[in-house]
Amino acid sequence: MSDRIFGGIGLLLAAFFIWGATQIELSFISDPVGPRKFPMIIGAVLGLASLVVLIRPDAEPHWPPLGRLAEIAGAVAVMVAYALLLPDLGFVIATAAASAVLTWRLGTRPLWAVVTGVLTSLGIYTVFHLILGLSLAKGPLGF
Repeated sequence: MSDRIFGGIGLLLAAFFIWGATQIELSFISDPVGPRKFPMIIGAVLGLASLVVLIRPDAEPHWPPLGRLAEIAGAVAVMVAYALLLPDLGFVIATAAASAVLTWRLGTRPLWAVVTGVLTSLGIYTVFHLILGLSLAKGPLGF
């Protein structure tokens, strides 16, 4: 029963995601794929996966203990905070902080979690902004 509830929620989320993608305003100058296609693809994949869970639920699902659920809720909170702080802190700082916290929660020592967060952020920034030329949120330091 819990799998079907999960599948139903996933299906609703997929529909909301696709609807949200249709609300993205298009400029008259855009690439052939456009900004709507990628979120629509993500929504379609989520919808298909949710349908599979609805049609073929697990007979005896195994739920994690309460402590593990709290860890998952904490990771979700970090990602929500990341999305909210991204415009103010900028991509590099927000990504470094979120990566460091999530890496630390996965078991890395705090100092190495910070190093990993910073290197992850700089690596992604290098690939997406410097190499591919994509626009990323600028922070108070101008990058």
